[in-house]
Amino acid sequence: MVSRRAFLQFSGAALAMSAVNKAALAGLPELVTIDNADTQKLLYPETGRPYHPVATLNGWSLPWRMNNGVKEFHLVAEPVRREMAPGMVAHLWGYNGQSPGPTIEVVEGDRVRIFVTNRLPEITSIHWHGQRLPNGMDGVSGLTQPPIEPGKTYVYEFEAKRAGTFMYHPHADEMTQVAMGMMGMWVTHPKNPNSMKVDRDYAFLMSAYDIDPGSYTPRTNTMLEFNLWAFNSRVFPGIAPFVAKQGEKVRIRIGNLTMTNHPIHLHGHEFEVAGTGGGWVPKAARWPEVTTDVGVGQSRAIEFIANELGDWSFHCHKSHHTMNAMGHQVPNMIGVSQRGIAEQFGKLVPDYMQMGETGMAEMVDMAEMMSMPLPENTLPMMAGNGPFGALAMGGMFTTLKVRKDLPKDFYGDPGFYQQPKGTSAYEWAGALPEAPQAPVPAKETPAAVELQVKKPGHEHAGH
Repeated sequence: MVSRRAFLQFSGAALAMSAVNKAALAGLPELVTIDNADTQKLLYPETGRPYHPVATLNGWSLPWRMNNGVKEFHLVAEPVRREMAPGMVAHLWGYNGQSPGPTIEVVEGDRVRIFVTNRLPEITSIHWHGQRLPNGMDGVSGLTQPPIEPGKTYVYEFEAKRAGTFMYHPHADEMTQVAMGMMGMWVTHPKNPNSMKVDRDYAFLMSAYDIDPGSYTPRTNTMLEFNLWAFNSRVFPGIAPFVAKQGEKVRIRIGNLTMTNHPIHLHGHEFEVAGTGGGWVPKAARWPEVTTDVGVGQSRAIEFIANELGDWSFHCHKSHHTMNAMGHQVPNMIGVSQRGIAEQFGKLVPDYMQMGETGMAEMVDMAEMMSMPLPENTLPMMAGNGPFGALAMGGMFTTLKVRKDLPKDFYGDPGFYQQPKGTSAYEWAGALPEAPQAPVPAKETPAAVELQVKKPGHEHAGH
């Protein structure tokens, strides 16, 4: 975490900062920023009402100060650099050094004041998605407020009226600014810190980007054909794991600000959808699930007991969303021999290689052997290694790692799970057992035969 003084020395913000009156900033809450993509330590409240904090996946929570009973935050909208996974950096827009911006955590009933400084090259605003608040604080540029001009600071102030999982994002040139990564999570905790208490409370946002291989800046006019599907602007293998001690109750809060829905699937456990953007679901109205569809503009909070040891997949179940830098116009070449073509192209393009003849898993092998050249600042379509080889995944994919012994405040990676002897799938080396025989059809009864030979109207013959 970086102080205001250190942040002003950060070269990427120097030009934008010149437009902001530094004397005016002196009266604002301390500006903090983070320029790395690790999951940061929990922000336990030292002032204000008590609550159990969330862990933002590959992110952090925004500190505040108390001012005469009001909880004050300072958000700065600005260009940022986001490492999406090791080997690739994106030039995005976000808040306080990152995209998504920091999670804002408050308590039900808190009076909240948020200072928003604009360091972008164009106007902006912030909409507090899902909040009950005065109309003039809703953050829709032109409708409920004038836009925040570059270099200006606006103030939003309202009461956090209900507990739940919310989001924030611009409502000014929204198509560009959301596509560039401007978004963040907002968590309002219940007044009673022991109400709906869980042992681990995670939060993340889903986002999507269209970044050409070799480039750094997203295409902002893309509506459907995105090539990078992200959890908190990270793609696998750059997404941190969820971790839990065996037997702990876990909550995962999910927000969706992409252009499509995402069926989020958890392996090895059942969960309940405990909350939506509209509030908490009554216990009697919940049911067990392993996949929940999170629509555009929606948030979900799922809860489960992490009682099964192991490394369990957690991902979007749209298969194209678990790949990186994917081209949508690649033809299906399965079963098509390309040897002659490869030889001819190889004379013109020395690095050319055929692909897709036996499926796309060969892409993983090529990337692993480094025999496939990639453009600068681009990730392979499928990547990541596990204890048994390549995972062949990308995009919206990570793991839930459940262990017997895990410190309460440990949110790092405990490494791969060591499967007990005799509990792993294995290759069969012996003779295959004899295949079971197909069932023999039952013999037809005389009554059935008689019914088959009867013709329509036969029963009326002779009348």
